[in-house]
Amino acid sequence: MKKQFPLLVAIAALLLASLACQAAQPIIGGGSSALPSTPAVLAPTAAPIYVSSDNIGQQETLTSLYENVLPGIVALQVTTAQGGSLGTGVMFDAEGHIVTNQHVIDGEQGIEVAFSSGYKATAKLVGVDKDSDLAVIKVDAPASEIHPLVFGNSKQLKVGQSVVAIGNPFGLNGSMTLGIISALGRTQDSNRQLAGGGNFSVADMIQTDAAINPGNSGGPLFNLEGQVIGINRSIRTDASNATGEPVNSGIGFAIPANLIQRVVPALIKSGKFEYPYMGITALQSEMMSLKVIKELGLKSMTGVYITSVVAGGPAEKAGIIGASTPTTVTGLESGGDLVVAVDGNSVKVYDDLIGYLVDNKSPGDQITLTVLRGDQRVDVTLTLDKRP
Repeated sequence: MKKQFPLLVAIAALLLASLACQAAQPIIGGGSSALPSTPAVLAPTAAPIYVSSDNIGQQETLTSLYENVLPGIVALQVTTAQGGSLGTGVMFDAEGHIVTNQHVIDGEQGIEVAFSSGYKATAKLVGVDKDSDLAVIKVDAPASEIHPLVFGNSKQLKVGQSVVAIGNPFGLNGSMTLGIISALGRTQDSNRQLAGGGNFSVADMIQTDAAINPGNSGGPLFNLEGQVIGINRSIRTDASNATGEPVNSGIGFAIPANLIQRVVPALIKSGKFEYPYMGITALQSEMMSLKVIKELGLKSMTGVYITSVVAGGPAEKAGIIGASTPTTVTGLESGGDLVVAVDGNSVKVYDDLIGYLVDNKSPGDQITLTVLRGDQRVDVTLTLDKRP
């Protein structure tokens, strides 16, 4: 994590979202003291300890996974005007392209790549995408050092599935942690701000309890088949170490593999990726309490409530209606459309709508939004633009 934290509202804030890269610093090792030489005595009634074949099988799976994928994971040391940062990268193809987080290489003046074999090389920046927090760098290295990893289908993931994170936490190269998928379809702010304030959204994020710490940023999240199903991006925590860096508390987020496989080829080809854009703002899903639903007069407890539309934007042109009538709740207006489906796919929360667009649509494509407008159910055709 860099010594300055542009994305943190306050280091000490409860449940803050913090990017999981680390400022370069020396690692100080601890010593150990000898134990007394008193012989251990086993109680006569102690039961024998059994190790199940299932545990042995999982251990062999994890060991094999680690050995197979490690050559495709690199440690990054980035030099910036403020000093530097550490991160992790994933080999994407045989041409030497490596995927990492945009925030890891932000402001880079030099990038050093360390391979698991011990080989080191410098890398050049190819392209960045602040919306997804992805970046592509390219390294010239012998073919024997290039080991592209296989990307899986993140749409096939299920909550409770075992996952593995491997990276460079606190400069400890090749560290492996095990956890599960805690939730799917999370939304986070992107690293790009709107002109009028606020941020665009990163949709369909994977939530995991696999330990992710400063330096893990840009590293892979694997399923047990050894496929990359995400790139680790951030953690949410109220804990920090002595230097103020956030530390893992069981809630980490990874960029899904399907989004990576859309964005990275575009970055390699043109240095940028264009996102579909509707030009709407919506009420946050967690704000849709029973009181709010009643106050707004909504006929459904789920959906995306449109609070406003951007003047001249795709939604306004299509006839989507934003909220405009004051209610008894301060700051809450009624009269907006409630989006309940897109192209026939059910929309329960904002994540569903944004995730569908980013995964499946491009600027210029048409979509059909099904909205509840009072007692009416209306289909609206909208032509997507690109994010400004």
